[in-house]
Amino acid sequence: MTMTRRGVLTGVTGVTGALAAGAPRTGTRTGTHPAAAPETPTRTGFDRLAADGYTPLAGQAIGIVTNPTGVTQDVHHIVDVLHADPRVHLTAVFGPEHGFRGTAQAGGSEGRHDDPATGLPVYDTYTKSGRPLADIFTASAVDTVVFDIQDVGARFYTYIWTLYDCMEAAALAGKRFVVLDRPNPATGRAAYGPVLDQAFATFVGRRPIAQAHGMTAAELARLFNAEFLGGKVRLTTVGMTGWRRTDFYDRTALPWVPPSPNMPTPDTALVYSGTCLFEGTNLSEGRGTTRPFELLGAEGIDGRWAAALEQLALPGVRFREAYFAPTFSKFAGKTIGGVQLHVHERELYDPVRTGIALLVTAKRLWSGFAWRSDHWIDKLTGSTLVRTMIDAGATTDEIVAAWQPGLEAFRTVRRTYLMYG
Repeated sequence: MTMTRRGVLTGVTGVTGALAAGAPRTGTRTGTHPAAAPETPTRTGFDRLAADGYTPLAGQAIGIVTNPTGVTQDVHHIVDVLHADPRVHLTAVFGPEHGFRGTAQAGGSEGRHDDPATGLPVYDTYTKSGRPLADIFTASAVDTVVFDIQDVGARFYTYIWTLYDCMEAAALAGKRFVVLDRPNPATGRAAYGPVLDQAFATFVGRRPIAQAHGMTAAELARLFNAEFLGGKVRLTTVGMTGWRRTDFYDRTALPWVPPSPNMPTPDTALVYSGTCLFEGTNLSEGRGTTRPFELLGAEGIDGRWAAALEQLALPGVRFREAYFAPTFSKFAGKTIGGVQLHVHERELYDPVRTGIALLVTAKRLWSGFAWRSDHWIDKLTGSTLVRTMIDAGATTDEIVAAWQPGLEAFRTVRRTYLMYG
């Protein structure tokens, strides 16, 4: 498909290829050095939609799937902006996990309510899919469903499956679907990690994509529609300008709003696709601390873990012996030992390989190591491969090698749907 800059705001039946590449960029950030100011600040899909006068939404009743990350450059929430603009007929809001205003912890939502600020009805999409979700869209009487949520780049971060479920439900309900794009804060350089085995599909992984997919929400929407939803979604994607695939979030000049309570900074997003695997173990993944997913530990762990990890010389990351007391979740109120990750060369860092190395060394060095009894690790990694290989004494290199064929196949498919250089 031939695409133009204007084409980014042109909706067609099926998948749209929305690409409006930014100007060349200079400067990178290595370690903790501040990023150079971007020559062309990133403009999100919403920014570009607003600049076009909301033309693609004209004459339609609009419902929007969003959360606190749906903000403008000057941190006004897009629901408030759209509600106040007479050119847009906004009639409903749909909240994902954690809720529209983001007040719920992991595994929770805000339920059905009316938004105090706008009076708009807010519908709860969390855990809903298929026909029940389609019925919510029908009951809301919207013509078009708009999606605008900041993702973090990991398969098990549930917003991309809210995207998938809402796309499927929109097709069932006969609604248009518009995705307003935002950056992948971990960059879009590459895909990493194992690809989901469909037999292990859950809300932390509906379809076979890589653990760190290296795509934006709009790119994923294009892939979902063509590869998994039969092209049935009347999809429009509104792309960004000024963002390149190698850009980390601090190169965008965009404000960071935590997408969920335990995703406080872009640094969290950088490590999350690897260290979230510790949710599948009896170790703390750092929930209840100020550095979730960067601090890992348990009772009885000491400095030997950090020392063993440092000996591996993993690219781009160092490990500090750390002691901390989570305020909630695992080991709440107890002082535990472990490590803190310090990513010093982001361009070299592989989050998933690092996560596997952390698991391998933790199991080898700490006699108390255990998987969660429900084998949640299999849902996170997408199969039994990681768990069974670690239990069998495999090395990090052996485990990473085992998923390469599936990853290479996904990378080939992924290339078709990329929108940015």
